[in-house]
Amino acid sequence: MTRPVFWALGISAVAAVWGVGLVERLDRRPSPSPTPILMEASQPSGTLPNTLVLEANAQGHFLTEVTVDGSRLSMLVDTGATLCAFSQEDAERAGIRVSERDFTARTQTANGVVAVAPVRIPVIRIGTITVRDVEAVVVPRGRLSTSLLGMSFLRRLSDVGMARGRLTLRG
Repeated sequence: MTRPVFWALGISAVAAVWGVGLVERLDRRPSPSPTPILMEASQPSGTLPNTLVLEANAQGHFLTEVTVDGSRLSMLVDTGATLCAFSQEDAERAGIRVSERDFTARTQTANGVVAVAPVRIPVIRIGTITVRDVEAVVVPRGRLSTSLLGMSFLRRLSDVGMARGRLTLRG
């Protein structure tokens, strides 16, 4: 019974850590707009109040400000990450404390074997959208430059769509 759980955690961790290398490569490139862009949907007719539109940055990525337990964090929306992945630094800012013994899941990545700490986040908010009890992992200090907002959050939304460089999230 535990094998599928460890397999799923392993796949999630691989996706999260794979994102580390990608984000680190992208971090080295100059960005004209380092500040995450988050705006309320501007279409007045037919738009629900819990709809948000994110603008792609110069590299085509979607960064957003997320509130976790009252703390604001910048996260990269990553549909390729099964779980949300927090850098240990971001996790600490949000009050998520993990110790060395909590890094129980191990995964093989392009960057080598990485241990992650599975956690559950009580509430993640983006603007007016709130998702409760979100599965996530904490990646050890220095291994993830930008936390990832993965499918454990996104699949709980009623709709996620992309068109013309904009990502629309509906709660």
